Amino acid sequence: MVVIGAVVTAAVALAAGYLLGRLRPWQRLGDWAADQVRFTGAWVRGGFGRQAVVVLVHAVTAPRTSWRIMRAPATETQAPTPVRDPDWVANRTRTDQGGTT
Repeated sequence: MVVIGAVVTAAVALAAGYLLGRLRPWQRLGDWAADQVRFTGAWVRGGFGRQAVVVLVHAVTAPRTSWRIMRAPATETQAPTPVRDPDWVANRTRTDQGGTT
């Protein structure tokens, strides 16, 4: 009876370890916190509760980089501005002018 209990316990521990290794919740939680801090712009807009959760999770999952990232300004993601040709009238083709080719 004791042997069966030990085998079942070992099997459950092995399955739990396998699932944790596949899902990597610790790393995913750290990546989420790092993304929240780095790439959401002014992350302070989320309120005090959200700030506290993000800072705590990031400090626990990545203690080496937490302080450096917290002090760095957030990166703003902007689409590149299209460059306009000032001589577009002179450079347009016959089809652009509304005529036929």
